[in-house]
This record gives sequence, C-alpha cells and structure tokens, in this order.
Amino acid sequence: MGIGYYIIIGVITLLSWAISNVLKQKFKKYSKVSLRNGMSGAEIAEKMLQDHGIYDVRVISTPGMLTDHYNPKNKTVNLSEGVYNQRNAAAAAVAAHEVGHAVQHARAYKWLEMRSNLVPMVTISSQFSQYLIFGGLILGATSSFGYWVLAAGVVLMAMGTLFSFITLPVEYDASNRALAWLENKHVVTREELAGSRDALKWAARTYLVAALGSLAMLAYWAMRLMAASRD
Repeated sequence: MGIGYYIIIGVITLLSWAISNVLKQKFKKYSKVSLRNGMSGAEIAEKMLQDHGIYDVRVISTPGMLTDHYNPKNKTVNLSEGVYNQRNAAAAAVAAHEVGHAVQHARAYKWLEMRSNLVPMVTISSQFSQYLIFGGLILGATSSFGYWVLAAGVVLMAMGTLFSFITLPVEYDASNRALAWLENKHVVTREELAGSRDALKWAARTYLVAALGSLAMLAYWAMRLMAASRD
C-alpha cells in the first residue's frame, strides 16, 4: 500500500478535525447570542413549518450534541436537546436548517429525492467497499479474481462518493431556505442572522470536506486499479 494512501488519510483526517473544531467553537460562540424574540429552537422550527404550510411534520427532541436531522420516513424534525430548548442564534440556525429539509421534502426537491433513493445502495457500499478493496489487494490485484474483487470495491466506493456530492446541494439549499426565512420573517435581528449564517457556513464545510475526501480516496484506488490492469 503506497505512501500516497497514508498521506490522503492524514490530510483528510486533519482537515475534518480542524473544521469540526471550528464548528464547535462557532456554535459555542453563537449559543451566547440570545434571541430578542425569546423563541426556542423548537418554537422556531414549528413556526417555520407553519409558515410553509407544512402540518404533517413533528418537531421532537433527540439526545446528544449536533445530532440534529430531518427524518423523511416518519416526517420528524429531530433537534438535539440543546437546540430544542435553547433560545439563541445557534439554535435558530440549526432548527431552521433542519426544517429546510422538511420543506425540500414537501416541495419534492430533486436533489433530496436523488439522495434518498441512493440511501439503500450507499448503506451497502459503506459496509463492504473497504472489505472488497483490501480483499482484492490480499488476493492479488494482478490476478483475475483479485482484480475483479478490487474493481467491485472501487465501484461501491464510487457510489459513496456520488452520495457525498449529491448531499452538498441538499445541505446548502436547506441553509439558504433557513436563512431566507429567518430574514424575511424578521425572526432574528441583523446581528443574530449574521451569527446564524456563520454557523451554517461552517456546518456546510464539514460536508464539503467529506465529499472532497471521498473523491480523493476514490481517485487513489481507481489509479491503483488501472495500474493493476496494466500489470
């Protein structure tokens, strides 16, 4: 296994750690910016749903930190305990962002539909791609059987990479919907909106780094596969 593999892993890990650390600091910072309207994250989520005419989605609390997500299967906006109860710019940003996904679902946003359709396949690829790749290397990529095992692993990894890039417009669009609503409905002040925008910007960068990292890994193994085919 070449030194290039370890360099890619190291760079991706370092970038992910750095951005994750900045994100936590940003949310800590904007958690201290109290909302003048006094609304909690749950109340903001409920109001945004109502303003978009969505009445079949529930807002519930989920354990943990930064565990917020929208579940299209049972139509629930899941807010972490802090976001659900707190009344600050960070909570407003996260709550509105997750409702942004609910709005995408209600409006049949094409990128969200594509992402949802890929979930079953990506679940399989994430479980088996690495096993197939390393299995192909162990069997010997220059042998016929080993080569095709490695190729199967690269194909599954490509599905994961595609999923990562389809996730980008989904996440950025949800943030844009959230910020537009917060501003247009005057839910937050200009200062609070700036904090919400900054927090969501760094949250989006975690997805961007993940996608670029996935692409880098795919490119590395694809080149290994092509090299094996020439041997």
